[in-house]
Amino acid sequence: MSPLTNRSGGVLVLAALLCVGGQAHAQFGGLRRSSGAAAGAPVNNNDPVTFTADRVEYDRERAIVTAEGSVEAWQNDNVLKADKITYDRNTNVIAASGHVVMVQPDGQVLFSDYAELTEGLRDGVLKGMRTLLAENGRLVANGARRTGGSVTEMSRAVYTTCNLCATDPTKPPLWQLRARSALQDGDNKRIEYRDAVLDIYGVPVAWFPYFTHVDPSVRRASGLLVPSFGYGKHLGAFLSVPYFLAIDEQSDATITPTFNSRNVLGLGGQYRHRFNDGMLTVDGSVGYDRHKPGADIFARGRFALNDTWRYGFDIDRASSATYLRDYRVANRGDVLTSRLYLEGFGTGSYSRIDTIAYQSLVTSVAQVRLPYVLPRYSYSYFGEPDALGGRISFDTQDFNIIRPKGTNTQRVSAVVNWERPFMGALGEVYGLTLQGVSAAYSATSLNQNPNYASTGQTQDVVGHAQAALKVSWPFVRDTPRGSQLIEPIAQVILAPNTGRGRNGRIPNEDSLDFEFTDQNLFALNRYPGIDRLEGGARANVGLHVNWKLGEAVLDGLIGQSYRSHLDGTFPAGAGLNTRASDIVNKLSFSPAPWLDITARSREAASAATLPTGVTGGSPLRIRAGNVRFADVLATVGGPALRVGAGYLYSATNPYALYDTPVIPASYYQHRNEISLNASTQFLTNYRVSGFARRDVNLGKMSAIGMHASYEDECSIFDVNFTKRYTSLNGDTGATLILFQITLKTVGQFGYHAL
Repeated sequence: MSPLTNRSGGVLVLAALLCVGGQAHAQFGGLRRSSGAAAGAPVNNNDPVTFTADRVEYDRERAIVTAEGSVEAWQNDNVLKADKITYDRNTNVIAASGHVVMVQPDGQVLFSDYAELTEGLRDGVLKGMRTLLAENGRLVANGARRTGGSVTEMSRAVYTTCNLCATDPTKPPLWQLRARSALQDGDNKRIEYRDAVLDIYGVPVAWFPYFTHVDPSVRRASGLLVPSFGYGKHLGAFLSVPYFLAIDEQSDATITPTFNSRNVLGLGGQYRHRFNDGMLTVDGSVGYDRHKPGADIFARGRFALNDTWRYGFDIDRASSATYLRDYRVANRGDVLTSRLYLEGFGTGSYSRIDTIAYQSLVTSVAQVRLPYVLPRYSYSYFGEPDALGGRISFDTQDFNIIRPKGTNTQRVSAVVNWERPFMGALGEVYGLTLQGVSAAYSATSLNQNPNYASTGQTQDVVGHAQAALKVSWPFVRDTPRGSQLIEPIAQVILAPNTGRGRNGRIPNEDSLDFEFTDQNLFALNRYPGIDRLEGGARANVGLHVNWKLGEAVLDGLIGQSYRSHLDGTFPAGAGLNTRASDIVNKLSFSPAPWLDITARSREAASAATLPTGVTGGSPLRIRAGNVRFADVLATVGGPALRVGAGYLYSATNPYALYDTPVIPASYYQHRNEISLNASTQFLTNYRVSGFARRDVNLGKMSAIGMHASYEDECSIFDVNFTKRYTSLNGDTGATLILFQITLKTVGQFGYHAL
């Protein structure tokens, strides 16, 4: 424990005795506070100790000063309060009794029934000690002995961060550490316990012959962290014992050996370093898994060159997905992505160059088919309004993509847009857009995935120009309770017939993922990139409605697209394969803050016949009105209880489209899934949530899960349960159970089961 106060040179000088309104004021060592003492400065024997009291008496024969009644003594920022304080000049002992309170410069507050202090309040003994620490920490002992103003030895000590029961303070707190003896080291900021017992609601649950933790005021300190233990299918019984090393103010490391019964040993670690211009974090591990060595590394770096430019990197690599799963490394998805980049920000502009590598973690994604981007350059510019009231924008994305097995592509591109909005005399809103797209390609192995073109290599330059005019005519009606909006929208796009299909000479790298919905109904190009572009004259029409009545809101859109010629750009069944497209719509309804429903769908406008991709198979016939896509999400309730339900349906699976030279039968396998989730928070401290997903086509559950937690000022109890029913990397599902207890300022105790 740090010193609270001190005397002046060990000599008491009674300089004055002032009685004003019945209150006395006196000093040890002078009448004023030392002008050289800074706030929070350590106790100095040369600084005076000032005190105030209701009554002060000085026994000259016995050399004893007695102060009574709301006594307060201070030196620098060290304060001592008590009902009565006596100072014996012969022994240099200060005795304080009755509601003794000592406040240190760091904010720690110590209470005692009785205290005898010597050596300028640096040494002493205390009876019935109680200490308030940072982060709501409380340390209580029957008796204590302070040495050097920094070390406090305690007997029968109790530590907790829990608040006592307001109606019955005698009740035991949620948790507490009881020890036969304890030591608080103020210099090293640690608290050590011997013969310690952990109580939960007064019931002993664990015993420690020795236990230590840092003072709650310390944010970082070297030492062992609380271990975790459990059982895994491929590890057997395991025990992880992390050690935290605070290297300096800017960096630290955590080393975690994992002992297990089947593979002997695994070793994990984390290194963190903050620089003046950025930060670096490296996580990794090595170990034996399923009788062979494995490893992983996840590194992040972010650095600023100046106010305009910054650079960074992500390195995500692992020996196998089974190693990550068995050693409980956080879920990283199906593919790991590593990148190195440099980016800059300007007024209305953005520039970036990066290089990217991918690693597959699932057997369904072949590693030899994944690309290496070496490199990619992106630039985007959006200008200020010109003399005609329009704005020009420019975008380019140039890349070199290499695949061990598949198409290798180099591309240089430019997209220029000029947009001019204006209004008509009757309130109609116009938007004129002129666009020019150009790109130069060089590709090899074009007849392999993901293009499967009719030629093996190509070098080509393409250009595409189009003009679009969009007009909307909003009709608005305002009422005292709300408003109504009816807005017809029409768009005409003129462009040459340059639609490029699946087996063309232009490689496809940025337009593989496609879905026709209300969100891209009025897009000049419904693909996310420019490797596939719509062509020809076409028109898009829609009707937008919005009604507001008090807190209730209804918003909807329905529309369709028409084209002058058939475009082979789109995959079969995409909804844009005929002159009149499928009908897309969206409806969101929120009658009150506690209810929200959003639904999107796409329906066939006319009958169609599609090939199935199976040799000798019957064609797939679509009737007018058939639902080709549906997405519904509804939530109801508030923080006390909120329930959500979702439904997803798609007549095609675009992820299977680029696996084979011909359209596979799996492309027409419906995606049909329902989901349900619920969450609740009650009594402020409790939270419970759960989810479930079911594959309707297979008639089986995809996954279920539950999470429950309790948190208060001193603890966190957390339970997670998830079960996956789908197959991954040859397994038949997985179950995870995680139970964790956090005792704030002390550590975490956890159990994991896989």
